[in-house]
Amino acid sequence: MLGIDAGERRIGVAMSDETRLLATPVTVLDRRPKGLAPVLDAILELVRREDVRHIVVGLPLNADGSEGPQARRAHDFARVAERVVGIPVTMWDERLSTREAEAIVRAQGRNVRRRRERGELDAVAAAAILQDYLDHETHLPLPLGEALSRGEGEG
Repeated sequence: MLGIDAGERRIGVAMSDETRLLATPVTVLDRRPKGLAPVLDAILELVRREDVRHIVVGLPLNADGSEGPQARRAHDFARVAERVVGIPVTMWDERLSTREAEAIVRAQGRNVRRRRERGELDAVAAAAILQDYLDHETHLPLPLGEALSRGEGEG
């Protein structure tokens, strides 16, 4: 799975491991020099190279849960990405991802201000968004057939 923090200037990208347990920051794509097309090309290349089956795009909701202009831009990005890349895209609440990313960087003993200036925080935020989605996904009940094939429905 791919996690994306789609900002106006930079796009943070993260990826899960094959077991969908751990999200890791991958890269930050800059959309300023030539717009969105090269960013989508880079995402498509990553999806093909890594056999990604699903994308999670952060949804920047307001504190009260409502959607503002940033959320509408995220929806627009997700629609275009889904059409261009050709795999399912899910929107996921990202309200705490930036704070979580800053906490992760601080816990590693690194300078948050310097990371923010370089955009590295965007990839860490994408990983936080994806990790939250993965954690939520692992707590959902499995369909009975899948639970039985994993041995979880027996007993």
